[in-house]
Amino acid sequence: MNKVNDEIISRGKLAPRAASIAPLEGYRLDITFTNGERRIFDCNELLQYPAFAPIKDKAIFEQVTVEYGSPSWCDGDIDYCPDCLYIESTPVDTV
Repeated sequence: MNKVNDEIISRGKLAPRAASIAPLEGYRLDITFTNGERRIFDCNELLQYPAFAPIKDKAIFEQVTVEYGSPSWCDGDIDYCPDCLYIESTPVDTV
């Protein structure tokens, strides 16, 4: 049977979602997740993809917001998978 979690129907447990995000130097994000964990996500690898080209502009990168548990830019036109965000980020105490 499917479960409803964070407005998404899933067959399994979802990773924690971003609750707050702050941009850091070097195209990194300081993220607090819904489980209270704080992690750092490095966006540098994303910059090689055309879909993320606008966030190369530091002024745009710094306008990051949280939408549906994901980092979002340009009024939601650019975002990143919330599950990948958690899996690919690094706990603050190990940075």
